[in-house]
Amino acid sequence: MNGQPIIETVGLRRTFKGRGKAGEVEAVAGVDLQVQAGRIFGFLGPNGAGKTTTLRILATLLPPTAGTARVVGFDVAKNPDRVRERIGYVAQSGGSYRSSTGRDELIIQGRLFGMSKAVAAVRAQEILEALDLAEAGDRTCGTYSGGMRRRLNIGIGMVHRPALLFLDEPTTGLDPQARARMWEEIRRLRETGTTVFLTTHYLEEADALCDDLAIIDHGRIVAEGSPDELKREIAGDIVTIGANGHSDKIVELMRAQSFVREASMEDGLVRLYVDRGEEAVPQVLRLLDGSGLAPSTMNLHRPSLDDVFLKKTGRSLRESAA
Repeated sequence: MNGQPIIETVGLRRTFKGRGKAGEVEAVAGVDLQVQAGRIFGFLGPNGAGKTTTLRILATLLPPTAGTARVVGFDVAKNPDRVRERIGYVAQSGGSYRSSTGRDELIIQGRLFGMSKAVAAVRAQEILEALDLAEAGDRTCGTYSGGMRRRLNIGIGMVHRPALLFLDEPTTGLDPQARARMWEEIRRLRETGTTVFLTTHYLEEADALCDDLAIIDHGRIVAEGSPDELKREIAGDIVTIGANGHSDKIVELMRAQSFVREASMEDGLVRLYVDRGEEAVPQVLRLLDGSGLAPSTMNLHRPSLDDVFLKKTGRSLRESAA
């Protein structure tokens, strides 16, 4: 790759024909991306934001309507076969059959990529051991737990040792223990030199797992950087106030204070962005008491990725996901 990004898109767009009189629906609306090799890159956003559509374009499963995308050094529209040779792709639904054994699934995948039967068998055993599935390798996939099937699906995607592995919502539906185990496997992939591009709507997953992150909403990237960089953009602390029906008055009062960097309201709550929350809260309480605007609740917390999403889009990703 000679220092070039392993993924680079410019003005990437994808439209679909809408139902009835809806006309065209723009699922991806001009995405510019650069993903560096050897990283875990996360695409964070709610369902319907354009994450999976973008991923499917990058994996050559959908043609772009406009714009360009280069993946592992090749244009996805002009050289899709060269891209497919060098990537792995694991869809949300996975790719294993309930009636096949895990070992057979891995061997078949290896054969599809030109391995001899003997080489594919050796590679299958390597993956089963790496993913702690060796004892279950000769059982049918229908007997696997959800976490085991997701690990097997990742194994299927990495049989041919791809430079880049696409994972679409890899932990959806898993219990907390299985999710933590999946995180370990994804980190191990990065340690062995594989670049991982994953989509997720889980805030904690994006924060804990990703080296770099792009937040997407309505087909557009609204923020990009490391999780820490994105949270630092907000700066300071956040005070949320239950307004008891006085949101407008409280926001007006707080915007006039020098210690308040920004004041806004959402769903009956007033949000204040301040530099030092522990000093701001007593001042806020005195001001509200003096104005006869007693709050129902007040909370102080550090910025999270959900705060980043809220600041960029005007709504909570956590609530959108729920």
